[in-house]
Amino acid sequence: MRITVRANSGEFGFACGEHERLLYAGLAQGLRLPYECATGTCGTCRGRILEGSTLVEWSGAPGFARLKREKGDVLMCQTRPTSDVVVRVPANVTTECDDASRPAWQTGRIANLRRLNRDMVDFELELTRPLSFAAGQFVVLEVPEVSGARAYSMVNFDEESASIKLLIKRKPDGRFSDWVFDQRVDGREAGIFGPLGRATFHPEEGRNLLLIAGGSGIAGMMSILERARRAHYFRDHCGYLFFGVRRLEEAVYLERFCEHVAAACGKLEVTLALSEETVPGQAHPQWPLLRLADGMVTDAAARAMAGRYDNLVSFVAGPTPMVDKALRLLIRDARQPALWVRYDKFT
Repeated sequence: MRITVRANSGEFGFACGEHERLLYAGLAQGLRLPYECATGTCGTCRGRILEGSTLVEWSGAPGFARLKREKGDVLMCQTRPTSDVVVRVPANVTTECDDASRPAWQTGRIANLRRLNRDMVDFELELTRPLSFAAGQFVVLEVPEVSGARAYSMVNFDEESASIKLLIKRKPDGRFSDWVFDQRVDGREAGIFGPLGRATFHPEEGRNLLLIAGGSGIAGMMSILERARRAHYFRDHCGYLFFGVRRLEEAVYLERFCEHVAAACGKLEVTLALSEETVPGQAHPQWPLLRLADGMVTDAAARAMAGRYDNLVSFVAGPTPMVDKALRLLIRDARQPALWVRYDKFT
């Protein structure tokens, strides 16, 4: 079926099969359509159907909350065509020239699942073909056993990776996380679509790094640190990572943090902020290269970064309230240009 997109920047067309969602088909064919989570949560990929008919897969998606469905508004990530369609997208749409960076569907096999703490695991997805992605990007993951798609950032980084590592946090009534935690999932197949996301790190930009993460938002920050280390980025630039957890026992990847700090020769600071526990000292009792701070991660970052915001590119990931507070800190209080503050809405 033929999909015509009428956008602020002109008219574009692409083909879409009856089992494909509008957003994914357009992205795979080189259109830069608006999106953030790509799973129905944020509402960024909204469009209005002007002609034709469609089928919405998840009518209860949170992203529909601000849409006018009676006027034909849809989430393109949840919508499949049942005829040729004309859709109005209230954004600038462009075409992607680099075929290698276009997202696509492929299959992965779950392997090497590890329990990191009470409610976090990570595992590898062994891919059917190598994936090229930028540090900070994510994929949409689907499994036959659970309906719907979920977005997860890559923990690892390689220029072209035969496998990707994903971090999963158990959530109340989370059907996918319950499946991962309660079933034997090693060896199971999953479909992935990606790479996705624009909150990406590029060493050639040459700015100091500020990373603020809460909970499983640390995943993409690990990929950014790995990319920076491989590029010897901290020879000429500084880095500051603030990782918020409720209690010290919930922090993950501590050994890897220490390896990054040691390799940076004093140019990288990693601080764990504990929101529900008094810190036992200024440094971690087992990992002395890691700093500790009391309170919310955004408050810890504000205290430590006062007067150090020059020449920064900042990355934010985690629960929505934390992300919103971090954005207020960086853009309103610290006066950081929006160009240099990067995040993707997952929740």
